[in-house]
Amino acid sequence: MFFNTVLKIILVFIIATILQVLFFRFVNPPASAYMISLESANLYSLFTTSNLSKSWVSSREISSNVKLAVISAEDQRFKDHFGFDLKQIENAVNEINKGKRVRGASTITQQVAKNLFLTHGKNFVRKGIEAYYTLLIELLWSKKRILEVYLNIAEMGNMIFGIESASRRYFKKSAERLNSYEAALIAAILPDPLKRNIVKPSKYLSERVSQIQDQMKNMGGADIVKDL
Repeated sequence: MFFNTVLKIILVFIIATILQVLFFRFVNPPASAYMISLESANLYSLFTTSNLSKSWVSSREISSNVKLAVISAEDQRFKDHFGFDLKQIENAVNEINKGKRVRGASTITQQVAKNLFLTHGKNFVRKGIEAYYTLLIELLWSKKRILEVYLNIAEMGNMIFGIESASRRYFKKSAERLNSYEAALIAAILPDPLKRNIVKPSKYLSERVSQIQDQMKNMGGADIVKDL
């Protein structure tokens, strides 16, 4: 009896989450779980995140410079992996074993799963659910949709979410008009936008921008994002 009940609960969870991910393949989320958590949300917060600066734009309204910069900075194997960059994970493990401080190995898909469907946390159960959502997203969405959602829900400053809001706030222009340097500068503050000052870049941040721009060239330029 208990075993059957558990199986039913698991089945309901699987069906519900598949439908949830499928829904957002076609419908733009008005807010993410992370945004809602910042608002100390009630049931209505999905539609009342008044303290947040966010504005949805479609993929075609986002400069190819932005797409290339974010992939170069955050997930260089984005188009090739299935949600998890095993090479990056291996590198991170090796650096940990050497006692080095490591940069996170999360892919863009993992960040979408974490921000859209979950609140932030580091326990094993939550990481397992994040991995499950990551696989569902890769199965049910295109890479173009994954990148589009990421660029619209990623935190890019204090209560600033999405590339359009960030572009308007920092450069007084739309996301489709961002040049290579501006795109690299926004990408350079990820994934810790609250710790890096985009208005007065530190030496580290300026060096990071240069590294991203070099990587954008090394990856082949705008050609690699023409289908995204």
